[in-house]
Amino acid sequence: MDASSRPAVVIDNGTGFTKMGFAGNVEPCFIIPTVVAVNDTLSSQSKSSNKGNWLAQHTAGVMADLDFYIGEEALSRSRASANYNLSYPIHNGQVENWDAMERFWQQCIFNYLRCDPEDHYFLLTESPLTAPENREYAGEIMFETFNIPGLYIAVQPVLALAAGYTTSKCEMTGVVVDVGDGATHVVPVADGYVIGSSIKSIPITGKDVTCFVQKLLKERGEFIPPEDSFEVVRKIKETYCYTCSDIVKEFNKHDREPSKFIKHWTGVKPKSGATYTCDIGYERFMGPEIFFSPEIYGSDFTTPLPAVIDKCIQSSPIDTRRALYKNIVLSGGSTMFKDFHRRLQRDLKKIVDTRVRAASSRLGPDVKSQPIEVNVANHPIQKYAVWFGGSVLASTAEFYTACHTKAEYEEYGASICRTNPVFKGMY
Repeated sequence: MDASSRPAVVIDNGTGFTKMGFAGNVEPCFIIPTVVAVNDTLSSQSKSSNKGNWLAQHTAGVMADLDFYIGEEALSRSRASANYNLSYPIHNGQVENWDAMERFWQQCIFNYLRCDPEDHYFLLTESPLTAPENREYAGEIMFETFNIPGLYIAVQPVLALAAGYTTSKCEMTGVVVDVGDGATHVVPVADGYVIGSSIKSIPITGKDVTCFVQKLLKERGEFIPPEDSFEVVRKIKETYCYTCSDIVKEFNKHDREPSKFIKHWTGVKPKSGATYTCDIGYERFMGPEIFFSPEIYGSDFTTPLPAVIDKCIQSSPIDTRRALYKNIVLSGGSTMFKDFHRRLQRDLKKIVDTRVRAASSRLGPDVKSQPIEVNVANHPIQKYAVWFGGSVLASTAEFYTACHTKAEYEEYGASICRTNPVFKGMY
């Protein structure tokens, strides 16, 4: 049976979480933390302690290669044993540890998806502005280690843009606001091509929201077991946080009716098994507010997200700007806060309208400026937008013709992975 007749494997590796599954599905089969736990005692034993004994050294090396875990299992192993050290292969959207990445993919394919890589084409995703060398490394691992028949490496924002549409007509021009756990990018796309010179990134991510909520709870004296603090606060953030329209009004509302807005979290201490409770008050709206008022989080970066989006569009070619304002697509788990898209659209519209009014006053009463439509698209699958876009793309016949094949890799080498053609036959 030909590999092109089977569904392709779609793996979206993010800084915080990896989404994986098969093309044609609406949701990924598995969503796991992008982390690897390696047994360091076996690694060090294979390197140093048995230099004179070849067999013992070889055995320790083989065991070190086999004794590792990924995802939630890696986190639980590291908590249970000091022998396991955690390695996060991706930092700020870029792969920094290729050895750990290879191990991670190995477990994804064989342990989670339980498929033979030789029987499926693969679609991997990459962050914008990824170095071409990184694509070569990824291609080398996929073709050499896993012997896959074909590979396509797609830019995440392009997939997110495609995911916003389920109709036959899909406009591949827009701005993707991708807010992940470890990287936030604002990426303009025109006709399926990324406008690289206009990409903006900000140092505020989903992890920063978690850290800010954690800090606020700690300052207020709420007790959460330190060893479990980050994970608990992340769950609190995902369950209770929302975006407010006006921070001052929101404070007043909470002060007037605290019982209506304060939520209670009940947890179990991992060591003693005793239960504990904590109250979540202002933190509910203060967490997501750092995207719109970053000065409350730190003084290093103070430009609000709507202003960054506006700068991104203004630096794009002039003939694309109206279309970009009209189609702003959200992607990533940290855009899922309630009313996030409404606040973003309102604040961005204020910036644009102010500029249009200023231009009109300069031109005089005889010249009328056309209003600019600002639209922030909100859809239920934006948390998995990149993966879903990949699933849609990889389920078309054109996908298999756009892939780099094993035969091409053997003839031309890993350099073929540097470029991946954009095709719009599916749209």
